[in-house]
Amino acid sequence: MTALAPVPHEPLDLPSLIDRAASMLSSAKTAAEVLEAREAAGLAYDVARRAARLHRAKAAHDDLVAAAHRAQAHALEIEARAKRRLADEYDAAQERGEVAGHGGGRNFKIPDGNLEPTVVELGVSPKLIHEARKIRDAEAADPGLVRRTLDDQLSRGEEPTRAALRRAAEERLQRSIDRLRRTQDSVRQIDADRPPPLTPEQRAQQIAIFGTQEDRAIHARLDEIVELIAEQPDPAEAVRRIPPASYHAVDTVPIRRAAAWLTDFSTLFEQEVQHGTDASE
Repeated sequence: MTALAPVPHEPLDLPSLIDRAASMLSSAKTAAEVLEAREAAGLAYDVARRAARLHRAKAAHDDLVAAAHRAQAHALEIEARAKRRLADEYDAAQERGEVAGHGGGRNFKIPDGNLEPTVVELGVSPKLIHEARKIRDAEAADPGLVRRTLDDQLSRGEEPTRAALRRAAEERLQRSIDRLRRTQDSVRQIDADRPPPLTPEQRAQQIAIFGTQEDRAIHARLDEIVELIAEQPDPAEAVRRIPPASYHAVDTVPIRRAAAWLTDFSTLFEQEVQHGTDASE
């Protein structure tokens, strides 16, 4: 099995440590390599933190402390990206049945078929996976959350910390949970306020008064016909404005038929309203 490669501790300058962690993460193809990149980012973070505290202890210029804080933020951002990838790799392996739900005896296998170490050998503790999932889910819910949290700390002259990232992630996820609960409460309230369904008798009465959808469509089409006719000029003006080239296309037979239909409808409808009976009978 493949064991985690030890992160070298030769004296590298801080920018080189950060660049090395970023390069390791971008080229990582397995869960073990993602973990190695996370370890490298953690090392860079620890070095930057010690540098910042040493500068403060020596009352060094503020620019030196700020530079060390920026390096910490960069290292934490790389570490957070590694955690997000680790959460994805772990969850995918669980879905494929290659990793037990609570750690343990099966192997962590990647898509190309190479066999990875067991979860314990990889050093993937439940706490690490839980934290990685929180960072991933919070960043998915609010893209850029990690970077904004770090930038806010830097703008206030504070030291960027893992604890601040955890708090930001937890607060963002809690807001999502609260919003979901409010939505669920609203849906439940709507369901509670919804009137009971109509009985067959009530539905029949409703149709008798308001008609069916097709009945209402007949009325809507009549309104449209009347509106279109109202938009026309008076008949004499309309006749004058028909161009000679269109004379052959004007058929007065359907026009007279339509006019007769409208006249019959008007007469029968007036009788219906006046007598309250079915005029067609």
